[in-house]
Amino acid sequence: MKISDVRLVIFDLDGTLVNAYPAIIESFNYAMRAGGYPVQAPGIIRAAVGWGDKNLIAPFVRARDLKRVLAAYRRHHRESLRRKSRLLKGARSVLARLKRKSIKLAVASNRPTRFARILIRHLKIAGYFDYVLCSDRLKNIKPHPEILRNIMRRLKTGPRHTVFVGDMVIDAQAGKRARVKTIIVSTGSSSRAAIARVKPYAVIRSLAELSALL
Repeated sequence: MKISDVRLVIFDLDGTLVNAYPAIIESFNYAMRAGGYPVQAPGIIRAAVGWGDKNLIAPFVRARDLKRVLAAYRRHHRESLRRKSRLLKGARSVLARLKRKSIKLAVASNRPTRFARILIRHLKIAGYFDYVLCSDRLKNIKPHPEILRNIMRRLKTGPRHTVFVGDMVIDAQAGKRARVKTIIVSTGSSSRAAIARVKPYAVIRSLAELSALL
């Protein structure tokens, strides 16, 4: 694929551009303690990430407690995101290079919008993006392709000229269903073996490889 063929690059946020796992783990265990539930090991929490915060909490609490525990998680997470989130290595330089090429950039995240915007503002990357869309504004979450289709429609770019960059199996599935070339960075919670089974366009080890691949 030549860079001249690409008019839009859509990025997932967590695990792709941003390492927010420390913030998620801290807020998750805070909420568990607040709700009277046992804390969980980081690996267990990390494996549950990617489906939105409600789906992160729900498997670990009784249904009647979900609203209360989720509220505790969200209260804590507003601050933990600012303290414990970092851009992944190479993220800013990749965004800057694509922006210089006049390629449209967007975010497609299963995070609630308010938390995605906290991350983007805190990490000073808002200026790179033409559009940010999160699944709480839609009927379906990834791996459903709705979020990618909406971004392409908003930015007037078709699948043939769009690349989606994510880090999880659900990103690879969403990209395939939206008929866009999908590049998976193995910096998230999905294993390379699990990602390979979905057969994305490419799997890379870090964002530093993205520019060469495009």
